[in-house]
Order: sequence, then C-alpha cells, then structure tokens
Amino acid sequence: MTAITSPARTQPPPEVWFLTGSQSLYGPETLDQVAEQSRGVAERLAADGDLPVAVVWKPVLLDAGAIHAQMLEANAAPQCVGVVTWMHTFSPAKMWIAGLDALSKPLLHLHTQAGMELPWSTIDMDFMNLNQAAHGDREMAHVQARVGVARTVVAGHVGNPAVRRRVEDWARAAVGRHELSTLRLVRFGDNMRDVAVTEGDKVEAQLRFGVSVNTHGVNDLVEVVDAMGDDDVDKLVVEYADRYRVAPELLPGGERHESLRYGARIELGLRTFLVDGGYRAFTTNFEDLGGLRQLPGLAVQRLMADGYGFGGEGDWKTSVLLRGMKAMAEGRPGGTSFMEDYTYHLVPGAEKILGAHMLEVCPTITRATPSLEVHPLAIGGREDPVRLRFTATPAAGLVAGLSDLGDRFRLTVNEIDVVEPDEDLPRLPVACAVWEPRPSLSTSAESWLLAGAPHHTVLTTALGREVLEDFGEMVSVEVVTIDADTTPRTFARELRWNAAYHRLAARL
Repeated sequence: MTAITSPARTQPPPEVWFLTGSQSLYGPETLDQVAEQSRGVAERLAADGDLPVAVVWKPVLLDAGAIHAQMLEANAAPQCVGVVTWMHTFSPAKMWIAGLDALSKPLLHLHTQAGMELPWSTIDMDFMNLNQAAHGDREMAHVQARVGVARTVVAGHVGNPAVRRRVEDWARAAVGRHELSTLRLVRFGDNMRDVAVTEGDKVEAQLRFGVSVNTHGVNDLVEVVDAMGDDDVDKLVVEYADRYRVAPELLPGGERHESLRYGARIELGLRTFLVDGGYRAFTTNFEDLGGLRQLPGLAVQRLMADGYGFGGEGDWKTSVLLRGMKAMAEGRPGGTSFMEDYTYHLVPGAEKILGAHMLEVCPTITRATPSLEVHPLAIGGREDPVRLRFTATPAAGLVAGLSDLGDRFRLTVNEIDVVEPDEDLPRLPVACAVWEPRPSLSTSAESWLLAGAPHHTVLTTALGREVLEDFGEMVSVEVVTIDADTTPRTFARELRWNAAYHRLAARL
C-alpha cells in the first residue's frame, strides 16, 4: 500500500504576492519609507494565523517594465495563487495597463494605508505626499475597471479584523481556484443512467477551472482492490477499532467481520489507485460496480475526510466542487461533505431538510465519534456495505451546487443552519445532516428550483458565502446566493438579469 493519508501534493506552500505601487519622482528617501511601510503592511497580513497562504512582499514597483515583469513572474510561479496590490502613494496607472492585462492570477486590490489614525496636529505636506492611497488607489481602480480585470476590492486598515477576514476569504478562494487548475478526477464508470443533472461539458470544465475529468472501468479499480495484502487489511481494521464505535458483529470473531475486512480492502485499493494516478477527486456509481462486492461507503467517507473530492452516481461536477471547497476550508473549524437534499419536515413554522445519501457523507461535519456499522442496501445488488453513521453537529453553514446550463456553469449557494433532529433516528442506517435553510424552506426550495440547481450538493460549516462569491469572480462562473434577504420574486429577477448578462458577455 502506498503510504499517504491526504491528496496533498509535494510542492511549496501557496503564496500571495504583495505588490506596492509608487513612482520614481518621490526620490530615494521617500521611497525608502514607502518600502518600509509597505513591508510592514504585508507583515501584518502575514501574521494573521487564519490566512491559508504565505504573504510574500515584493520590492516597490516604479515603472511599467517592472510591473509587467512582476505580473509575468507571478503567472509563471506555481506556488503563487494570487497577487495583492496597494498604491501606497500615487502611482500613475497607465504604467499598470500592460501588467494588469497580462495577469492571469486572481487579484485583490487592498485599499488601505500604513497608519490607522491621522496625526492631526503634525500633518504637513510631507505626510500628505507619503500617504496618498486615498487617491492613488482610485487611479489604480480606474485602470482596473478600464482593462476589465476581475478583482476583489477590500477597503480598510489591516489592523481591522473585518478587513483581515475579507482578505482571508479571498485568499481561500484563490487557493481553491489554484487547486482546481491542476486537479485530476477519475470517474469509475459512467454516471447514473437517464439522469440529467450529473451530465455536463467536461471540456468546458477544463477550460473554465483547469480540472481534467477522465474515466476508468470499475474493474481497473477491482484489480487493485483484490491485490491488497492481508497484513495491510489487518492494520486498517485495528485503526477502525481505535477511531470508531464498531458494531460488535464487525469486530474480529463477529459474524460480519469479513464485511469490515472487505470494506478495508476497498479503502486500501481505492486510496492506492488515487495516489498512484495523481487523482484528488473521484466518482462512483451504484449501477456500475463491476467486480466490487460492496458499494464503497466507508472508504469514500474516510477519503473525503482526508480531503478528496467525491460525487455519487458519477456526479463529477459535485466532486470537483467538493475538492475545491475542501482546499478552501483547510485549517478552518467545521467540516465539508458531499450531500443530498433527501426529504422534508414540512410542519409549519418548524420546516427542516433531512440530508443524507446512500452511504457517502463525510465525518468532518460531526464532532461526535461515528459508529461503524453494516446494513443492507436495497439498490446495487451487492453485499451489505459497511459505513460510518452519525448526525452532523449544529452550526451555521451553507450548501452549494454546481450545474451546467449549456452556455455557462452556475454555482448556487444557500445559507443554512445545521440543527439537531427533532427526535432520534434509530432506524436511519446512514449518516445525515438536518438543517434549516435561510430564509425559509419554501423560499429556499422555490429559489433553488428556479435556479435549476442540482440535488447533489456540498455542505460546509467551515466556509461562508463570501469565499464562494470571490471564487466565482476568479473563474468567471455565475454565483447566485439564497440568504436571509432572498424572496422568490427578487431571485427570479436576478436569474433573468444574470442570463442576459452572461449571454451578452459570451459574445464579446
């Protein structure tokens, strides 16, 4: 077995480059102060323990040639996931046109200044000349708008936690975008027969996101599963007993122990196949299991917990989205899982959604210790599969779904509150989450349906909507959000306006 527990690649940690604009007419003394103060701003950002990237300060940029060269260097640097620009003084923005036009990495325009407070009693023209971001950044923003560069704008002092949080959101989106730009996804078999929403344009997905989506026959995986050694299976079974509450019949000597051993063999084989192929996301389909004796359940859950993307029934778009959101959420509290809206509690004033899937819900969304159980599965025609069973821990979160509308991808986001079930679920044999969608179940469901959004989603309690909205801007994907302020009428209008915009923009 290949020894690896996550889809992380061997490469330098992600970076964002901090670029400061000025001009040579200020003279060396002032420019030395500009450099010192801009380095200080970058260091304050870098000191934020929640930032998922390293902040790399670059020397102050003074002319068009240096700016253009810096942007080309950022494009070529595999560890650079985006650039932050700040006009500390007045930097004539015609110098930035070629560089901005060449930039292919995400851009954050940070509108800040070195000091939080004005020294009112000592302000003179030297101070004014040194602290000109208030209009220097406006000059820069005009050219950004003129060039049409996609960007996020954040205004305020870096000492403000709200500003740092917005920079963190953008950086997490940039990490997700960077992850998808080199993502390889394997589909084991095709998608579920006659299902529309799991179809999609894989070529357009590679053009838009960078992800490469390809297929292997399920029996290619079966060969690897069957080749796993008994010693490795023994070790994994011991790990299961250490980490989970294992049902007695699955323990050594129990009447169903062989079911657990085969579930472990699937995990070992699937993990080996993914690692050896450089895949960080995958799909399965209960209609296409080849020589597998069980539908992969436990294996999929544990691989998702290690960061892999997954989609059931061949749903590669949800698998792509899950892997991207796992990358965005790394290091943050909460969890992120493959999910499906399954059934409703429609009691007026107490409406809730019960989300689950056949087996594949990620244990990162619970703080409880899952139980490891085996139960019959009415579909698939295979042996009873092993799976982890738990209920999601209450928290604020969101569900997101990626759909292919033919002329564009749409990312639909709904803010939710994960809650405890009204009662215990002793007969439900799978992991689940119960949530109250904002603003209400009726408005949420009507809006989701109007958007043509999918039934497979990604549920996260680790990310907020701002991260996904920044991500959508970076990859030029439509994002529509259902939140506490949404009404079906205004949402329908937004969809019509968006359709008009995207169809017009596609022709430009």
